Amino acid sequence: MSRYGRQTTSLVLYFNFHFFLSLFCYHPLPMVFSQLSSNQKTAMINLSSNLNTPTRVVSWDVNKEPNPCLWTGVRCNPPTNSSVIQISLAGYSLSSSDFLPLVCRIQSLQILDVSGNLLTTIPPRFISDCGKLGGLKLLNFSMNNLKGRLPDFVGFSGLEALDFAANNLDGSIDSELDGLVRLRSLNLSFNHFTGFVPTRLGKSKVLEKLELSMNTFDGPIPAELVGYQNLTLIDLSGNRLSGSVPDGIRELAKLEVLILSANRLSGRIPQSISNMTSLWRFAANSNNLNGSIPDGIAKHLKNLDLSYNSLSGSIPSDLLSSLNLHTLDLSNNRLEGQIPEIQSPSLVRLRLGNNSLDGKIPSTASATHQKLTYLELENNNLTGLISPELGDCQNLALLNLAQNQLSGALPVELGKLSHLQVLKLQFNNLSGGIPIQITQPPNLSVLNISWNSLNGSIPPSVSEMQNLFILNLQGNQFSGSIPASIASMKSLMELQLGENHLGGDIPIMPSSLQILNLSSNLFQGPIPETLSRLSEIEILDLSNNKFSGKIPDFFTRMETLTRLLLSNNELSGEIPDFASWVMVDTSGNEGVTNRTTKSTLPKSEKKKSYAVTIVLAVVAAVVAFGAVTTVALSLARQNDRVNDERVQTGEELAVPEVLQGNLLTANGIHRSNIVFTRAMEVVSDRSNIVLKTRFSTYYKAIMPSGAIYFVKKLNLSDKIFQLGSHERFAKDLEVFGKLSNSNVMNPLAYVLTVDSAYLFYEFAPKGTLFDALHGISGDNMDWGSRYSIAVGVAQGLSFLHGCTRSPILLLDLSNRSILLKSLKEPLIGEVELLKVTDPSKSTGSLSTVAGSVGYIPPEYAYTMRVTMAGNIYSFGVILLELLTGKQAVSEGIELAKWVLSNSAQQDNRDHILDYSISRTSIVVRSQMLAVLKIALACVSVSPAARPRMKSVLRMLLNAR
Repeated sequence: MSRYGRQTTSLVLYFNFHFFLSLFCYHPLPMVFSQLSSNQKTAMINLSSNLNTPTRVVSWDVNKEPNPCLWTGVRCNPPTNSSVIQISLAGYSLSSSDFLPLVCRIQSLQILDVSGNLLTTIPPRFISDCGKLGGLKLLNFSMNNLKGRLPDFVGFSGLEALDFAANNLDGSIDSELDGLVRLRSLNLSFNHFTGFVPTRLGKSKVLEKLELSMNTFDGPIPAELVGYQNLTLIDLSGNRLSGSVPDGIRELAKLEVLILSANRLSGRIPQSISNMTSLWRFAANSNNLNGSIPDGIAKHLKNLDLSYNSLSGSIPSDLLSSLNLHTLDLSNNRLEGQIPEIQSPSLVRLRLGNNSLDGKIPSTASATHQKLTYLELENNNLTGLISPELGDCQNLALLNLAQNQLSGALPVELGKLSHLQVLKLQFNNLSGGIPIQITQPPNLSVLNISWNSLNGSIPPSVSEMQNLFILNLQGNQFSGSIPASIASMKSLMELQLGENHLGGDIPIMPSSLQILNLSSNLFQGPIPETLSRLSEIEILDLSNNKFSGKIPDFFTRMETLTRLLLSNNELSGEIPDFASWVMVDTSGNEGVTNRTTKSTLPKSEKKKSYAVTIVLAVVAAVVAFGAVTTVALSLARQNDRVNDERVQTGEELAVPEVLQGNLLTANGIHRSNIVFTRAMEVVSDRSNIVLKTRFSTYYKAIMPSGAIYFVKKLNLSDKIFQLGSHERFAKDLEVFGKLSNSNVMNPLAYVLTVDSAYLFYEFAPKGTLFDALHGISGDNMDWGSRYSIAVGVAQGLSFLHGCTRSPILLLDLSNRSILLKSLKEPLIGEVELLKVTDPSKSTGSLSTVAGSVGYIPPEYAYTMRVTMAGNIYSFGVILLELLTGKQAVSEGIELAKWVLSNSAQQDNRDHILDYSISRTSIVVRSQMLAVLKIALACVSVSPAARPRMKSVLRMLLNAR
């Protein structure tokens, strides 16, 4: 369900095509050996010689394999193999185009694939020579760095498929393709083409697939496209098209997929769409379409996406009755009235959130809703009870009914949803207790029933939800004590119990907790020692209770702690000596005094010239807002930055014994500087900790030579060695040691001890991007620095995703995992985590939560898989941080959601940008708006709609 137009169909068509090609390339039919003609063999040897140079290595060697038909990427005509018909040189990082004219000497060539390289030009001789090859059917130059205008294709009488997607081509398109008499498939997506949508696309007008997405075409959708009667796919998404959707589109009798997303289209949706019997996917989301939804529009459709428009009126009564409808997204419009009864037996996903719909949740008879997997009706005006019939939707994985006016009790029938993973019912008027049945879905990972009127005690059965990682019961009327069984919830990371009537003893909490909110309850007495066991805690909120006695010193030894909220209790005594990076709020405790005059607020606050008492008064006033502040603090999950000067706790740690140490770098300077025994002395002293993340602890290690390095201890060593394989870990690290990219932190060496693993990296003196961007380090980041960081991270991520064997995915991409050599030189850290932390799961599937709150892609809640598209979403959030100056979670709202909801008007997005930066010049503002468009594409709700990282990098480079 996309904000920026899903590319699923085009991708499926593309990969299906290449899948069949690969069957021939890598699984050829049994061949009758035959020698190529001398001309062809000579041409192939010459081509091989050109490609095998010290800087370009293609695995073609006539000495090792004299038959070119058996070279990788080469296919000859079966069964005789007497001529070459296909050459694939995809993904070899070729930068010089001088080999291309040599290809044209293969007179029998039908398919040429040079995608995924670094080509910048196409020699004119290639066009003139290959234009004479009457059998050439497919040219694929996608995912290169081609610049300038599209070549003028003269000849190419047999060319059927042309793919120039994901390059840097620009200018308008006029007659360059007019002479292609057999052109059936054209893909020019993700370039910089301007002007009107081209209409001269082959004299014979046999075109079937037209993909022009993510360019800057403007003007109306041309009526001339109707002349291409064979069109089955049109993708014009992500441009600047204006005007209305032409009614004449109905004349394309074979059209199956029409994608118009993320343009500036206005007006009404043509009624004629309803009569297109072949059309199965229509996406026009993220435009300015208005008026009502036509009756019968989904009569023949499988996928309909009209989200993020200005559609009004009611949902047609027959819309949810279509027998074929698979997904429907009408979210973020102005729809009113009731939701029609859901009768489509094929419906998998229904998104109607962020409208003004009222009435009751529609009936969902079990016989017709066995396929319904995602139901999202949040932020409407729905009333009445939560229908017990929802319990009959056995495949339901995501149920979001938050921010409505639903009342009554939680239906016990929801406990029958064995596949349910996410249940969001917050901000309603629900009452009664928590039925035991609600705690029974075995796969539930997120349960949010906050800000209702629920009461009674928290049932001990909550501990049975062993896969739960977020439990939010905040803002209700729960009473009694917290069940002691909660300690067994080993996956729980966030527990929100604030704004209730809970009391009694605080039990042992799960050590996995990173956020614990017990604020505004009835807890009293000394702060319990049991809280000292929270080894992963980052935010702890105990404010607005009746805790008494001293503030325990064990808080100062919680290495991951970044926010401690103790305001409005009955505490006394001196505030322990917290490090300056930990925010401690003790306002409203009359007996509390400062041990020193040092402020306990963050550095950014210490820069202000106000006296400490005034600052505390301001903080107290802010805290008085209650629920809003609590929500904001609880959602802003932080990692821990630790000062070099940290005072040792007094705990003496033994120097770890080196079982195995190995240098991964060939750099002689590093090899001579790194001393393993010195590094082990460093990690035995906690005062050397400079950075701690959820997954790693970084130490600053000064070698005897004076060289400074990071030594990183992996916090998940139990997972690394769960198979008892040090050797496998070492082998995996060898791969990462060979990475070579200036924006990626690749390990220089490693040390294995009995129970831990330590990795060596170059030192990054500027800390993390979080430090620089949000003021802790005191640096003022101008647009030049922010843009350089964006490009650098994109370059690193593009490199990781483009690794030839398999893409390297990031387990946690956030502003905390990006370190800075300077304010313009970012380094992506933690690149090896997904591989080495669990070698048995090379597919990227994890049983624990991946990522940081605010950066986790929305689909992760129900897929629990780390993907390239998910990494791109996280990068999009980083771009938004650089553009807005806001944190990933700000004022209780995820930044991506806030920006998406405030960016509907494409011509008025200045209010999203950091005004202190955008106001500096018109040029800067223009560049920021261009980058904002890229960021919005990256954080699209639909994974399929997000651009690939190489395309993101290309667009960033051209935004300035």
